[in-house]
Amino acid sequence: MTDALVIFTPSGKRGRFAVGTPVLTAARQLGVDLDSVCGGRGICSKCQITPGYGDFSKHGVTVADDALSEWNAVEDRYKRIRGLIDGRRLGCQAKVMGDVVIDVPPESQVHKQVIRKSATERVIAMDPATRALYVEVAEPDMHEPTGDFERLAIALRDQWQVEDVACDLGLMRRLQPVLRKGEWKVTVVLHKGNHDARPRILDIFPGFNEGPLHGLAIDLGSTTIAAHLCDLADGRVLASSGVMNPQIRFGEDLMSRVSYAMMNPGGDVEMTRAVREAINTLAGALAVEAGVTAASIYETVFVCNPVMHHLLLGIDPVELGQAPFALATSGSLSLDARDLDLSVINASARVYILPCIAGHVGADAAAVALSEEPGKSDDMVLIVDVGTNAEILLGNKTRVLACSSPTGPAFEGAQISSGQRAAPGAIERVEIDPATKEPRFKVIGSDLWSTDPGFSAATASTGVTGICGSGIIEAVAEMRMAGLVDQGGLIGGPEQTGTPRSISTGRTHDYVLHDGTAEGGPLITVTQGDIRAIQLAKAALYAGAKLLMDEMGVETVDRVTLAGAFGAHISPKHAMVLGMIPDVKLDKVVSAGNAAGTGARIALCNVASRDAIEATVHDIHKVETAIEPRFQEHFVNASAIPNAVDTFPELSQIVTLPDVSFNTSGSGGDRGRRRRG
Repeated sequence: MTDALVIFTPSGKRGRFAVGTPVLTAARQLGVDLDSVCGGRGICSKCQITPGYGDFSKHGVTVADDALSEWNAVEDRYKRIRGLIDGRRLGCQAKVMGDVVIDVPPESQVHKQVIRKSATERVIAMDPATRALYVEVAEPDMHEPTGDFERLAIALRDQWQVEDVACDLGLMRRLQPVLRKGEWKVTVVLHKGNHDARPRILDIFPGFNEGPLHGLAIDLGSTTIAAHLCDLADGRVLASSGVMNPQIRFGEDLMSRVSYAMMNPGGDVEMTRAVREAINTLAGALAVEAGVTAASIYETVFVCNPVMHHLLLGIDPVELGQAPFALATSGSLSLDARDLDLSVINASARVYILPCIAGHVGADAAAVALSEEPGKSDDMVLIVDVGTNAEILLGNKTRVLACSSPTGPAFEGAQISSGQRAAPGAIERVEIDPATKEPRFKVIGSDLWSTDPGFSAATASTGVTGICGSGIIEAVAEMRMAGLVDQGGLIGGPEQTGTPRSISTGRTHDYVLHDGTAEGGPLITVTQGDIRAIQLAKAALYAGAKLLMDEMGVETVDRVTLAGAFGAHISPKHAMVLGMIPDVKLDKVVSAGNAAGTGARIALCNVASRDAIEATVHDIHKVETAIEPRFQEHFVNASAIPNAVDTFPELSQIVTLPDVSFNTSGSGGDRGRRRRG
């Protein structure tokens, strides 16, 4: 019988295994980060996995319903006694019976991810849509018969100038006992969004209630869902956290998820359910971390790209996968949280979703524009929100342009041979000595370089496990600066580079960054395939920026702002060596942190800012990379490191890139040669 293809997400690792192989065994053989402490007895439950079924065009595989062995008695017993999320299996019990795509959820990973979308300090003028008001209500009078709600409305009008208040039936049922318990003195939680015709009561408490009101600002990304729990009185961020977007098992990039919805009837519903469950889990975890009740969360603001926007709302994203890339709706939305099945937060909570700019430029780009305000800039600023789908803004007071560019997940450590998410033990900083070609590196969780005394002891608990997004960016750039990689992205052999760390793998070479095999650890290399993945990602990013510069009619930009999960972790020098961003003085490259998340916080804490960004998006001109011929031209040129045609005069003041060229005949006897011209 033919061996079955097993593909693990989010790592992207794959291999063929004999039918009947336990999933846990396959994971271990591939080096997949799947936890287990009970020796495969089905006791610890740490090896939970989620199989995906249907057509996965990105992976070139169709997963049948019987791709894994049937549910067994061990799994049944565990679910009855301990509970198991629907759709989950135990990796030690489920056996491979056919081609299958298997997602390893974050809680099943040994090396838990570090979500790097923490809140950026920001002064925000507080004017939230949700506030608490104390009122004294007239008691009922038989001679002037009016309802309790009507007298409450009169009290709000007379004491707070709040006119024409509304409430839902659930709150109406609670109104009378609360009024009487408070002896006709109550505190109401009132909400009025920027498009609401009437203010509405979300909650009511007897007497004077000083309980805090909270809101969530959520950046719903393709790979990561990051959230900030904020105090609506002063805007303080009480807790920030994030989880992997569980939709990644349906496809690592946006078009893969659109394809999944196209090829699998009900696939969009499946993805919507998965992301809503993750948001509920995240909201509950944030409340616990901050030491508050989830019922005190009365409002949530979302920013997201167009595909995530539609899947959050439960709208089939199929139209976003084909020209003219039509959105079901591009305007802002105000909804009840229950419409999105957000059941953990207050039952009457409200949701605001920022407007999208266009079919491929979403509410996350609008949030970046709200946070960074390129339309108020005197100089020409390029803002790059780096992620699986990069959002790019270019402009000043005169004009602002926007586009999205499909960079893919390589910057996040996916599609990289030793790649992993940002977690303790992952290599995040790299330096290579240009003379000796010897590397040194830092891992998440330690401030020491690998060459420093005490590094082994400091990393004993985590080990050196792989390389994350910022690490692979620095590794490739350092290899280029050290003459290990040529302009075309080829890794040289040992005789060409002068180091045995260049090892032959057929017709290409790998560079050994870390060899931990003697201690039972991994061999971490940068492969030719890794270089290609980074070239494709950075070329898409640079080509998008160049396309906007063409449209704007400028040859250079005055400054660059890096935003997103990597904004605070990408070295400007390494980004420019790779050719990720246009040439500019390095001190003009700054980090904005999670600008989309900051924009969400601004919209959460200041209702007037919602009107401002809704007006702004109409003034931003969208450039469509998918149909613009120049994008492909820029992309091809940007595939070189740093670029095949564009010069980098500012970079050349700091770094001299070796003028080497390698061929692919693949043996140690290859000879390097200098590139002409």
